[in-house]
Amino acid sequence: MVFQTLLDRLKKGEADFEDVIAYVSDHFDYTPTRLTNGLGANPVVNEAGKNEGSCRLFALARLKGLNESDTLQLFGRFYRDDVLKHPEASDHANIRRFMTDGWIGICFDGSALVAKSD
Repeated sequence: MVFQTLLDRLKKGEADFEDVIAYVSDHFDYTPTRLTNGLGANPVVNEAGKNEGSCRLFALARLKGLNESDTLQLFGRFYRDDVLKHPEASDHANIRRFMTDGWIGICFDGSALVAKSD
């Protein structure tokens, strides 16, 4: 699948988080990498090997040059249903923190994704 097609389907609610993970698996080699999300005294810190879905999705979005809005679409129902419909909840800390700080708060300690050679 072409990435833009996947992104368009996500925006329409016709694709979900697992479709993005499958896209990443098909097109990239993944290396567990520490991801820090957020500015200030209490960032969300994801050690290498923890919360790998968020790590994969943020790495993909960065490689594709996505803006914050399109990046959030990659999280599918977790963003649409769990976060947007329940703004006062505390689940999905990576999504919620990214909504606050955006790309300026995202820091990888290495390269999480490398394109597979065809």
